[in-house]
Amino acid sequence: MTNAHEFTLRLQDLLRRERFALAEFLLALSAFDEARLWADLGCTSLFQFLHRQLGLSKGAAFYRKTAAELVQRFPEIVEPLRDGRLCLTTVVEVASVLTPENRAEVVPRFFGLSKREAQEVAAELRPHEAPPRRDVVTAVCASAPALVLALPPAVDHGQEAVLLANQPKEGATPAAAHASRSVPPRPREAVKPLTAEESRVHFTVSRRFMKKLDAARDALSHSHPGAGMEEILEAGLDLLLERDAKRKGLVKRPLATPRPSSDPGYVPAHVRRAVWARDEGRCQYRLASGEICGSTRRCQLDHIRPRALGGASTVENCRVCCERHNDRAAREVFGDAWMDRFTRNPRAAAPTGSTTRRAQTPAAPPGAPP
Repeated sequence: MTNAHEFTLRLQDLLRRERFALAEFLLALSAFDEARLWADLGCTSLFQFLHRQLGLSKGAAFYRKTAAELVQRFPEIVEPLRDGRLCLTTVVEVASVLTPENRAEVVPRFFGLSKREAQEVAAELRPHEAPPRRDVVTAVCASAPALVLALPPAVDHGQEAVLLANQPKEGATPAAAHASRSVPPRPREAVKPLTAEESRVHFTVSRRFMKKLDAARDALSHSHPGAGMEEILEAGLDLLLERDAKRKGLVKRPLATPRPSSDPGYVPAHVRRAVWARDEGRCQYRLASGEICGSTRRCQLDHIRPRALGGASTVENCRVCCERHNDRAAREVFGDAWMDRFTRNPRAAAPTGSTTRRAQTPAAPPGAPP
């Protein structure tokens, strides 16, 4: 089966079956737990039954146990699980805030959310009582076989930004340096929402980052005396976003008269500004389902009628597209054979060590559509 539409229909059918099977499993598991039938099998809990008897991983067992217990209290969540509006990874967050009093308005707020988004909603509904603000820098012990974060008891649950400088210390022995490198890699960042406005952030940084952070603190000592880590990082983010806005023409005081340019590929600032604002910075490429892509990652301006075919750099002829769909739109007009001269076809296997080259303004191939 190679036709994309036929394959999509097949996958949709399998997905419906998977969701239906999950809902039925949770209903049966809920009844199984309510009757405490796991005790008849010598298990001490539903979790142990799922893990030891059914062979689920501890994580999978925890999610299903939580969902089954929630089904017992609120049977109405079965239908959203069956049709995909809720998933197992968000059920844990639903369970932490759902009550008989708020069930009608709370459950729909979790529909279609990712785990992170569900955590944010849960933090808004049940915020951390008094999250303290504190910066904690914890170095990784080079000789430790495993990484353990030991925070002062007073801030165990506070809003601390824990920076793990996972680099061997200066003067460390080769053996110690090797031990440091042998520590299993950990996620680069972890964010836990605490309230509707505040989150706790853990992320790993290099020694180089720490030196830059100290230098930034000194650089801001006049305008931001006593600035904490959050203030320093936010000031840096403001500069980055300001630079990005300038690239898009979204400046506070635009020029009254557009600046002339001899570059045929130049898109005037007022056009860039209008297109980015109109499209809200989201990819406008239309998918087979009829919906737009909507991505905000690696977006750029795309000419609906390509410049190579005489397309003008006007608001009407420009749109925001992510890099992948910009390339796809060009391939739909010029074909893979021509575009492969400027960019690598994402469907083709990349040769070892190859890099993707972005096309600037490829000339129209012979016989291209007018």
